[in-house]
Amino acid sequence: MPQQATKTLCQIALTMIPGIGVMHARNLVQAAGDEEAVFREKARVLEKIPRISARLVAEIRNPEVMRKAERELEFVEKNHLRMFFFTNPDYPSRLNNCIDAPVLLYAKGDADFNRQKIISVVGTRNATPYGQKFCETLIDTLADKFPELLVISGLAYGIDVCAHRAALQSGLSTVAVLGHGLDRIYPEMHRKTAIEMLEKGALITEFPSKTTPDKFNFVKRNRIVAGMADAVIVMESGERGGSLITADIANSYYREVFAVPGRTTDNASKGCNNLIANNKAVLLQDANEFIALMNWDSSSRPQPKQKELFLNLSEEEERIFNALAKHNDGVQVNMLGIELNVPVSELFFTLLELEMKNVVQSLPGGVYKLL
Repeated sequence: MPQQATKTLCQIALTMIPGIGVMHARNLVQAAGDEEAVFREKARVLEKIPRISARLVAEIRNPEVMRKAERELEFVEKNHLRMFFFTNPDYPSRLNNCIDAPVLLYAKGDADFNRQKIISVVGTRNATPYGQKFCETLIDTLADKFPELLVISGLAYGIDVCAHRAALQSGLSTVAVLGHGLDRIYPEMHRKTAIEMLEKGALITEFPSKTTPDKFNFVKRNRIVAGMADAVIVMESGERGGSLITADIANSYYREVFAVPGRTTDNASKGCNNLIANNKAVLLQDANEFIALMNWDSSSRPQPKQKELFLNLSEEEERIFNALAKHNDGVQVNMLGIELNVPVSELFFTLLELEMKNVVQSLPGGVYKLL
């Protein structure tokens, strides 16, 4: 088997090992050296890796793991799917800042998952005309100002499919994160929209073929919807629902979360109103407000200021200072984390220290720039 095919097979096989979750898998690859070494290394060496027991080593060595991977690779090649392993440079870079991000993603289509501006739009399956109209107007306005914007959602009924269709109508690229394998489309009623999306977007999933659209899978995929974007916008939501789960995950990932308010008597707005009331989301009234809050308005860029020399910066503070010096208009914290290869949770502590030293300032949308 060619070297690349062997590597791809091992990447798939890594996700087929019972008892090995995404964090375990990442640790295995890092400790072993690469994905092939995980299956090539001697058992006694693997057992020295923290949290890798003899039982897990036996699962890694089980021939059924490779057999499953071979069947999946056949499916991938037959259907011309793209694969994104977490070490692949084309893997969604924002996701790599999330501790529980998928090790491997399967995709159909040709979207760029690392565009400069990405939003996720989520909401109730029982969308009202108010929610649908707001969704369409927001995306149409954003498309006019940012034609390279990528819109992510989940292809579900209601707000999800409304967001995808609005993006297509406005000429934007749009990606659906699925809760099942790429051997099916769910719901079937949205097949036509899904096919249209492949021209300028993609369908993406962490699940192999023959994975059914079970409820838990949709909850699990919500972390991808949250992690791939700069901001998550909740259009409408009842008091409970997947949209609220996505919003909570987005907050844990330090993403900006917005919610569209509604009347207190409307069931479809109760979730959004609660997010706003509990300071879990910023109240969103229109596209221009969103642009301002995300600091995306480039019409009046401030003139670069002469940088002063700071002699009392730690090594990590100096790294951040030098990175910010390359961005006169500031940089979003998630992109800064990617650039420096530092988890956002760690960045925040150092950025706070720099703010207290009057070296940097925090702007709306999680953007930081030098003073």
